[in-house]
Amino acid sequence: MKPICAKLTPVAVVIALSLGIGGCNDDNNANTESKATAESKAQQAAGQDGLKQQTSEQDKLAEAKQFISNAESQLADLSIEQNRAEWIYSNFITEDTATLAASVGERQTALSVQLATQAANYSQLPLDEVNTRKLNILRSALVLPAPLDPKKNAELANISAELNGLYGKGKYCLADGRCLTQPELSGIMASSRDPKELEEIWKGWREIAKPMRPLFEREVELANEGAKDLGYANLSELWRSQYDMQPDAFSAELDRLWGQVEPLYESLHCYVRGELNEKYGDEVAPNKGPIPAHLLGNMWAQQWGNVYDMVAPQDADPGYDVTELLAKQGYDEHQMVKQAEGFFTSLGFDALPETFWSRSLFLQPKDRDVVCHASAWDLNNLDDIRIKMCIQKTAEDFTVIHHELGHNFYQRAYKEQPFIFKNSANDGFHEAIGDTVALSITPNYLKQIGLLQEVPDASKDIGLLLRQALDKVAFLPFGLMIDQWRWKVFSGEITPAQYNQAWWELREKYQGVKAPIARSEADFDPGAKYHVPGNVPYTRYFLAHILQFQFHKALCDIAGDKGPVHRCSIYGNKDAGAKLNAMLEMGQSKPWPEALEVVTGSQNMDASAVLDYFAPLKVWLDKQNKQANRQCGW
Repeated sequence: MKPICAKLTPVAVVIALSLGIGGCNDDNNANTESKATAESKAQQAAGQDGLKQQTSEQDKLAEAKQFISNAESQLADLSIEQNRAEWIYSNFITEDTATLAASVGERQTALSVQLATQAANYSQLPLDEVNTRKLNILRSALVLPAPLDPKKNAELANISAELNGLYGKGKYCLADGRCLTQPELSGIMASSRDPKELEEIWKGWREIAKPMRPLFEREVELANEGAKDLGYANLSELWRSQYDMQPDAFSAELDRLWGQVEPLYESLHCYVRGELNEKYGDEVAPNKGPIPAHLLGNMWAQQWGNVYDMVAPQDADPGYDVTELLAKQGYDEHQMVKQAEGFFTSLGFDALPETFWSRSLFLQPKDRDVVCHASAWDLNNLDDIRIKMCIQKTAEDFTVIHHELGHNFYQRAYKEQPFIFKNSANDGFHEAIGDTVALSITPNYLKQIGLLQEVPDASKDIGLLLRQALDKVAFLPFGLMIDQWRWKVFSGEITPAQYNQAWWELREKYQGVKAPIARSEADFDPGAKYHVPGNVPYTRYFLAHILQFQFHKALCDIAGDKGPVHRCSIYGNKDAGAKLNAMLEMGQSKPWPEALEVVTGSQNMDASAVLDYFAPLKVWLDKQNKQANRQCGW
């Protein structure tokens, strides 16, 4: 009896074959069965290939997630060791501490480069949102990526440590034998009104930067090689890739923001130049063209608040000076920090841990060299937060302390995030938080804390706004141009033979400021600014000066303040504090537009809040410049 032969579907054929069931031998169905058998084998093979491919992708995804987890753990462990080594080096500058810092820095760089290179292998996988973000951060978060060659990695680490040391140990010796540090020299720049003395101090500090030039040139070569190993055209492209948008789009965003505030800056520049001309005369301070950089009260002419007394209108004196108020109330350095902490706790933040007070540096030691540049530290990624600062009992440092504590409170707010997300939404956010709080250091606030007896009436607002603008608005082009210079250096658009010339061309283009004496390529004036030898990206400070006003205006709205935004203080408002903390706790876990939206309701950075804050001043500046028949611009 012949078996009954049925025409099986391809799936059934595959099943039958897999079960070992034979086919029919009916001659009439032989060709059909032969064809079906061939089809089934082909489909079986295709199914197995698909299964293998699916299994392979799943394996790859699991491998990528394990890589990210391991990378996070390694980086977290090494970061603690590196933080401690750098803290010791910054507080005890010796050859030994420099060697230790360079050694751990070398290991950290090597690990980061290795992980960034590996991360690129997984960049095309369909990972979940969190792991995709972590992978992108791993690949792009390096500031100075070393080449894969271990010898070059070691060379880069040593150069970086040496540049930092040259700045930290820098002193200029006056004719009377006094050898002064940068903070001491800056004190003279702030108070002296003698153009010759200012010129000497200005020139003298820049002598420390000359030995940096060949080191910096080699550092750029090595870091560019490292960036190329990671798939970037150069270090400029890498730095600009860290903002949740394409590098060129980020550059365009900076141009847009600068375009919003440039008219305000030009009005301020025009007014200040005219007032300096009246004080010093045409020979020292011409009433046209760029302003000589040594006359603006700051070592780098980045903020002009120290010349307020020279340019303030006669009827705008608010009747108090914060430096004098601090002295009158007997504030020491510790109490200045305590008061800044009090602002944050008034918003609902927990007080700083006891270790902050026992481990921070507030005073410049007399027995050793330290890096006095103010900085905030998170040593263990949890609660060991500190500041390092050679505090001067001045209004300026009172503000700086608020700024540094902003970093610390941000660091502690995101401590529960995974290690890779323990950072600000973008680096401008980190710089903006303390300054946002400092915008609330209004006369009302000073009265609330007992520093001021009476709040000046609104007629004194122009003076207060001018004082703010001399620091905040004057800083904007400086904050923009430093990385404009570095990005062009990294890309090769500015060659080593043009370092100093290009530096001053950009300073004149953006700031309308010029060197007071002739400069040449024997000089390396960029190195006299800490962030260049210290390899600290600077665009963050420009962004911070935009964001702080945007945050301040939004928080004032949340606090229900109905007055002019420049008079608003959020001190003591828990609603504003809660909204701020909600953003800080996010760390870098989401793209910065989403973090921005938490506080401001918008995903776009917007400089219009700067214009709103200074609107009364802009009207007043334009009126003064018109009455004096000043020709603005340079």
